[in-house]
Amino acid sequence: MKLLWVLGFMGMVLCRRTDGYADVNGTKEEDLHYTESNVYGYGPNGYGVFSRPLMVGLTLINGAAAKGAVCLDGTLPGYHIHRGYGSGANSWLIQLEGGGWCDTIRNCVYRKKTRRGSSAYMEKQIPFAGILSNKAGENPDFYNWNRVKVRYCDGASFGGDSQNEAAQLYFRGQRIWEAAMADLMSKGMRYANQALLSGCSAGGVATVLHCDEFRAMFHGTTRVKCLSDAGLFLDVIDVSGRRTLRNMFRRVVSLQGAYKSLPWSCTNRLNPTLCFFPQHLIASVKTPLFLVNAAYDTWQIQASLASPTADPNGLWHECTKNHAHCAAWQMNFFQGLIPIVSFMFFNKSGFRNQMLKAVSGFSRASKNGLFINSCFAHCQTERQDTWFSQNSPHIGNKGIAKSVGNWYFDRVNIKAIDCPYPCDKSCHNLVFR
Repeated sequence: MKLLWVLGFMGMVLCRRTDGYADVNGTKEEDLHYTESNVYGYGPNGYGVFSRPLMVGLTLINGAAAKGAVCLDGTLPGYHIHRGYGSGANSWLIQLEGGGWCDTIRNCVYRKKTRRGSSAYMEKQIPFAGILSNKAGENPDFYNWNRVKVRYCDGASFGGDSQNEAAQLYFRGQRIWEAAMADLMSKGMRYANQALLSGCSAGGVATVLHCDEFRAMFHGTTRVKCLSDAGLFLDVIDVSGRRTLRNMFRRVVSLQGAYKSLPWSCTNRLNPTLCFFPQHLIASVKTPLFLVNAAYDTWQIQASLASPTADPNGLWHECTKNHAHCAAWQMNFFQGLIPIVSFMFFNKSGFRNQMLKAVSGFSRASKNGLFINSCFAHCQTERQDTWFSQNSPHIGNKGIAKSVGNWYFDRVNIKAIDCPYPCDKSCHNLVFR
């Protein structure tokens, strides 16, 4: 889902979607399914926008190749790091980059010629905004920590361990994760007194997959927690009555050997494909975990619920681009208020209600935290306007940054679940052109 930041006003962030979706050999659906970009809220001062953020350079992990930890095309993996200082000198925030998945040889061959599959195409500098910002006024609890963004170039949420010699593809996500963590430990992270593993979207999935591994790297006295943003991908029936996302995850897990990285606590009772869905993992994660998710996640709406393959006649096209263009029956499909009989199946619970059901057991543990707002959004911790600003989204009187900080430092127990749409007037809803 290619997004370009344009302008924010009246509770919306206007974006341009590049149609068709990366026309690969004539097939116009792959970009929506397999790539995505973050929308950064910066520009002239005003609603939801800020001064240009800190730009941080790319560091390649030089020892990674010897461990077989390479991107899809065989190039070195990398990360961006900005050092902490003062009270945050021994605190570390690791953010795992998102960016969809590749589930076929053809898609992965295309991906290895992009920044999502090769460090040769990665930006040499990226902005650190939102949870990565170095300004106390934009990131009050983590601004002076050591902040790291680990680049995503494997296509399986840092979880694969295989290769395809004929196509010259290296599926080494698990090894990239291990090499990146080892490199950072050697650069001072082993002395951390506080650590937070975070990630957005596919990086949010990776955060759940690796959360307990991350905890095991540190001494027992180190405060270690995890934050998954927009990573709660649901195994739901789409508008055609099929399971688009389950089918894609099945191909990812099989092609890239990701089943090797999945927790045994899940695979001993469920099919490996189902264990790639965080909804089946979160209750068994032992490390404290916080979930930030939009109840009407725009990526899932566009790529899972009403993807082009599930909606070949385009009945959902305008609705998926802008929720204001959804007919009543379409909005009820998200809410679960009425059955959608025209598609020959019954949506009994609705997308939002299925999300709440998925977190019900997880939320009962006092160590865990939740912030599920009723917005049409995706990845809210990385954008400055949604993470922490005068007009950022909130539930009650708490925004996302304050909620995460309060939970991390054990100031307040946070289990924030919004009322159903359209009650929340603080949303920064994504609208696509």
